Amino acid sequence: GVVDRIAENLGEAVEGADLVVLATPVATFEAIAREIGPRMKEGAIVTDVGSVKGRFVKALEKLLPKNIRYVPGHPIAGKEKSGVSESTEVLFQGARWILTPTERTDPEALAAVETLCRAAGAQVRRMDADLHDRVFAAVSHLPHVAAYAMVCTVAELNTGSEEYIDFSGGGFRDFTRIAASSPEMWRDICLLNGNNIIEMIDRYQFSLNMMKRAIRTKDSNKLEGLFRSASDVRKGLK
Repeated sequence: GVVDRIAENLGEAVEGADLVVLATPVATFEAIAREIGPRMKEGAIVTDVGSVKGRFVKALEKLLPKNIRYVPGHPIAGKEKSGVSESTEVLFQGARWILTPTERTDPEALAAVETLCRAAGAQVRRMDADLHDRVFAAVSHLPHVAAYAMVCTVAELNTGSEEYIDFSGGGFRDFTRIAASSPEMWRDICLLNGNNIIEMIDRYQFSLNMMKRAIRTKDSNKLEGLFRSASDVRKGLK
């Protein structure tokens, strides 16, 4: 049930399709759009699940023929593991699915994609593409960078006689779970949303420096206040 039809190339794969979902690494979107655009039937819809929207929304709107209707999307769902063996029919149940329409987005196509998202069990939210990239640099891209950095930090401490990582408990494993995600995918996301991610890394470093300063000066009130503020926000997450 994984594959219904096999095609020799992308153009052949999309011929006759009413709706095409781009679910490949974001860096491949433009090349795919160039290849599939001329082979799609008039009025067909293209959507995507890319984690970066700003530059690709503009690029795909230019690359796809005017008679092909593009609806940019990003489901907030997924796991750190990939591949057919990790697929699940409930992946989108209760998840948010962000759509970033522009003034060029066809209303009927937008409604059709929203219907598809809801049929998968997702909650649809609309958002400006540039705002999307800044928001997800903070709540998705930065956490992945931090998780990769944490693993690198501890791995570099390992010696022949002391394997620090072997003693990792729930805190380390919970924090770094997403560091098992696809390095290729996250390489592309970081490079393509670089300015926003760099800003968020700077903000993260500022928070770390405040905690570092409080620890160094033994300012217990400051340190507890920082921890408490973060704890209150985290407890409020639904």
